[in-house]
Amino acid sequence: MLVLGACGTEVAGRAGAASPSNAASGFPWTTAQPSAVTGARLTDDRRTLILDTTVPSGAPACERDLKAVVTDSVPNTVWVQITFSSPASDRRSGCTKERAATTRVTLPGPLGDRKLIVDNDVTFTADGATPPALRLCGQLGCTPPATGCTAASYDQALIAVDAPAHTYRDAEDCRGRWLVLTFSWRTGPVCGEAEGSGCSSRLGDRWFFRAESSGWVPIAEGAAGGCQDVQRREPAFPTPMCGPLAPLSSSLHPSYPPSSASASPGAGSTATTAGGR
Repeated sequence: MLVLGACGTEVAGRAGAASPSNAASGFPWTTAQPSAVTGARLTDDRRTLILDTTVPSGAPACERDLKAVVTDSVPNTVWVQITFSSPASDRRSGCTKERAATTRVTLPGPLGDRKLIVDNDVTFTADGATPPALRLCGQLGCTPPATGCTAASYDQALIAVDAPAHTYRDAEDCRGRWLVLTFSWRTGPVCGEAEGSGCSSRLGDRWFFRAESSGWVPIAEGAAGGCQDVQRREPAFPTPMCGPLAPLSSSLHPSYPPSSASASPGAGSTATTAGGR
């Protein structure tokens, strides 16, 4: 839940405030935004917007003054902000859970084909939606790239395997409905122009994908090289794409002995890869 620091607070129990048991304890009520906006739909007039969101719960008084307001409107976009008041910033209030809630707002005019942006980072569109609902857009926008052998499509594949931010694609092999991506990401200290040895430290990974209507779908992950990892999961994966693959460098995909190896004399030498892989 994002607390709006620019807004003031009000202490429950003052005149005009709600007074259930937790409110009477004097926890500060802070203006905040919801942790999620899960849906949006229009009424028959095409300008009254109903928004599905989440608000704090878990105690008799955890939320009030839930409202949505239009903050800006231009020819191709409408911005809406949802706020409410809550004592949830202090966990002693008991407001440690969430519940679904709805709020509504009237737009300056029919939404039409404009995008709707709620709380600056959640985007909806009527394009491709089933009325009265609006379609929630994803990380790649409202019109993600079609699955194919393109850079934009590879970005979707990286999102599908939850690759770290600022990941570099080191190599890719794409043939029709099959894809191999080897990628890496920086680790270690943040360095300036005079980089030391630690500034070039990286970790890496390799994933295999199959094209589906939803985009690139991960099949398997493997650093060993060859086809064993992927063809165990998907025998149809083309051997010419995985057969020539060399194992990832130990500097990209280091391995470590089991934690019990040093404590148990005669323990085996089997290693596990970083992250338990």
